[in-house]
Amino acid sequence: ANLSTFAQPPPAQPPAPPASQLSGSQTGVSSSVKKAPHPAVSSAGTPKRVIVQASTSELLRCLGEFLCRRCYRLKHLSPTDPVLWLRSVDRSLLLQGWQDQGFITPANVVFLYMLCRDVISSEVGSDHELQAVLLTCLYLSYSYMGNEISYPLKPFLVESCKEAFWDRCLSVINLMSSKMLQINADPHYFTQVFSDLKNESGQEDKKRLLLGLDR
Repeated sequence: ANLSTFAQPPPAQPPAPPASQLSGSQTGVSSSVKKAPHPAVSSAGTPKRVIVQASTSELLRCLGEFLCRRCYRLKHLSPTDPVLWLRSVDRSLLLQGWQDQGFITPANVVFLYMLCRDVISSEVGSDHELQAVLLTCLYLSYSYMGNEISYPLKPFLVESCKEAFWDRCLSVINLMSSKMLQINADPHYFTQVFSDLKNESGQEDKKRLLLGLDR
């Protein structure tokens, strides 16, 4: 089932470039927005722009590091584990002919991160529980951002109970519907989420440095 109809931009919104059009290519992406509310003016009289760039692999690494910090109870979780779960689903859909090109692009990773940081609890108690919630967020990302009309459910399921999966989907939609609209309608918001994701990288190194300075 395609759940993208739950989050269609309202017709009164002025046209704005969706996040998927800001992706550039699968190897890298950049987002350019004017600074607000008081932009600096260059010698040519035009506002300066904020540029953020990152590759798909870099953003996936940032997402993995974020999930490891958020799910602090999972002592054996590696930042590469969530990345493998995500790439496995993407590869499976490609091999089975459900999509013509990979879904895992920079813009779509940003969208997925936006969902994960508000949905995934720090109280997650097992790798299996994390995988179930993460793949639910991935399914909704496919449904909202993907190019296909629908996607099979099986690659996203890690449990036998489909009702639990659909209950999580509805919970995420109820919680995140407005932000799912906003990130496609507002390039400033997309850029902010993009920057937040990039800043997830190296947070542990920064914490260790600060602890060392405190001593």
